[in-house]
Amino acid sequence: MHPSPEPYVNEQYSDAQPVPYGNQPIATGAQYAASEALVPWSTGLFDCCSDCNNCCLTWCFPCVTFGQIAEIIDEGTMPRIASVAIYAVIVASTGFACIYAGLYRKKMRKQYRLEKSPCNDYCVHCCCESCALSQEYRELQNRGFDMIMGWQGNLQRNHRVAITLTPPTIELAMER
Repeated sequence: MHPSPEPYVNEQYSDAQPVPYGNQPIATGAQYAASEALVPWSTGLFDCCSDCNNCCLTWCFPCVTFGQIAEIIDEGTMPRIASVAIYAVIVASTGFACIYAGLYRKKMRKQYRLEKSPCNDYCVHCCCESCALSQEYRELQNRGFDMIMGWQGNLQRNHRVAITLTPPTIELAMER
């Protein structure tokens, strides 16, 4: 009789504790697509003050935080400055950038298999825009992204980390 295998526990998300970031590889959305279960957000919607710098930036300039998030979610296909500009124009012309930002929250949830919490993505953004953007920023940060570096900077950083973590190969010379 074989002992039954222990159940798999995803320690990264147990008790929803933030994972320290730095030189860890980026966890892309494709890695989570195979999983069936939804995972909770690594921080709560109202944990804004856990990162005071981002909280203040997001409160004063939400378009900047949105641009950083959108660049990572779009995997660098749209430059950060373009996302910032689109968000700013929507705010200036209609005041309803929460709908545009809600699209990105929905896209982010699908990429990383995140729970719909606490309610619909658009409602979260319409009711608590700054809190929602701060939560998304922290989620990406906790997944290993350095938000200041942007998509390309994170790819380059991870390429350097992969190179330094690769064990050296030893070539054996053939002798006669």
